[in-house]
Amino acid sequence: MKKSGSFEDLEVFQRAYRVSLEIHQKSLKFPKAEQYALADQLRRASKSVCANIAEGHGKSCVLSR
Repeated sequence: MKKSGSFEDLEVFQRAYRVSLEIHQKSLKFPKAEQYALADQLRRASKSVCANIAEGHGKSCVLSR
C-alpha cells in the first residue's frame, strides 16, 4: 500500500477542497433570506467533508504504525 505524506496530498481531499470553495462562492449569491440558513448550512457541510478526510487520514496513519 502506497503511503501518502499529508492528507493534502490525497486527490480526494484536493477535489473536496475545490468543491468546497465552489460551494462557498456560489452560496454567497443566494438571496439574503437564505444567507444565514441554507447557505450557511451548505458551507459548513462542504467544509466538514474536508475536515473528515483530514481526520480519517490522521487516524489511518496512527493505526498503520
